[in-house]
Amino acid sequence: MRITVFGTGYVGLVTGACLADVGHEVLCMDVDEARITRLEAGEIPIFEPGLETLVKTNVEAERLLFTTDPTDAVAFGVLQFIAVGTPPDGDGSADLRHVLAVANTIGEQMYDYKVVVNKSTVPVGTADRVRETIARGLASRGVEVSFDVCSNPEFLKEGSAIDDFAHGPRIVVGTDSERVRELMRECYAPYIRLQEKLMFMDVRAAELTKYAANAMLATKISFMNEIANLAERLGADVEQVRRGIGSDPRIGYQFIYPGCGYGGSCFPKDLRALAHTAEQLDYSAELLNAVEAVNQRQKQSMFAKLRQAFDGKLEGKVIALWGLAFKPNTDDMRDAPSRDLMEALWAAGARVQAYDPEAMKECRRLYGERDDLVLVADRIQAVKGADALAICTEWKEFRTVDFAWLKQQLTLPVVVDGRNLYDPALMQQAGLLYYAVGRGDSLTARE
Repeated sequence: MRITVFGTGYVGLVTGACLADVGHEVLCMDVDEARITRLEAGEIPIFEPGLETLVKTNVEAERLLFTTDPTDAVAFGVLQFIAVGTPPDGDGSADLRHVLAVANTIGEQMYDYKVVVNKSTVPVGTADRVRETIARGLASRGVEVSFDVCSNPEFLKEGSAIDDFAHGPRIVVGTDSERVRELMRECYAPYIRLQEKLMFMDVRAAELTKYAANAMLATKISFMNEIANLAERLGADVEQVRRGIGSDPRIGYQFIYPGCGYGGSCFPKDLRALAHTAEQLDYSAELLNAVEAVNQRQKQSMFAKLRQAFDGKLEGKVIALWGLAFKPNTDDMRDAPSRDLMEALWAAGARVQAYDPEAMKECRRLYGERDDLVLVADRIQAVKGADALAICTEWKEFRTVDFAWLKQQLTLPVVVDGRNLYDPALMQQAGLLYYAVGRGDSLTARE
């Protein structure tokens, strides 16, 4: 098939590259000329394992093309994927300006039948707005062309997006058109040869499915963090609790790891957008609001433990920070717990020595040059001369460490672990004051 993808950000680029990799001809359109020039050279602007190779391979095979020309983009594919950003607005709602701008472009440029596919994460009812926008564009030109709009939400996890696209458990398509069903089945045919996972449903149900999925996963995380906070105060080990409840197949082990809160481009934004939708409908979404409130509180917990360890005297202290990205295998720092921690430390007069395998450039972009932030080359340099260590991201290279060596590096033997990487007993044997999440060890550390 010939497929157009509007947007070369995270979702658009993964979608375009993966569809090209199974033989489709894909044209990705973006208004950013510098980005398109880099992509045509096989360079990608984001870090995602395997994506650079996938892009280069399909660019060289001439299956993956790029353009800044909207006329070419609309003319190219019968399927027109909208995969542009929907950042949060000031009130928490999803900002649809980019989505509707693409819809307007399609309405201004189309001359034959198109299926407009909403791949961006959008509120329920957006397909109707896209349809109306395209219809207005056609009417303003006096052109009568049939078209359809469907919802095809993405379910990609940063760090494993390519595998999720190829091997995810479901492909959701919201439509009431048999013609759209046939075309979308043809589009995804290479991915459903071994397993029928196309799920057709109403458009509004598909739009809500995306938000409901992310809200459920965020709920599991916040629930486990609530239990961890209780365990911490009761002197119980939440890791044992986690294994106990995860063994129940009705609950399972996924997304019940306690930590310093969730971040990233999806959970915070989508939860707020869904809560905003409820508010607009005069419905009090108490659970959604509580999930977000718990997460915001959890993101302050590492600073609270550091302040406790130093009796509130953080001014002039140097804190080593391992991990800046909101999760491993990405350079994304959007809503990352590391940002809450660093900003709180700076406000208290402390300095930060930070290292992350991929997010250093992004950190410099966000915070620029500052006297209280030093970005170093590796984890070893981060702890040299530091008073304490804080761990925000569970990169593999942080999972094993010589505890005796670590104690020698730190001026004061304090480790605040926001990801529960280590055994509290071993840390204590090494003479380290170890503050984790819900492991009963914070009480021991205070003693």
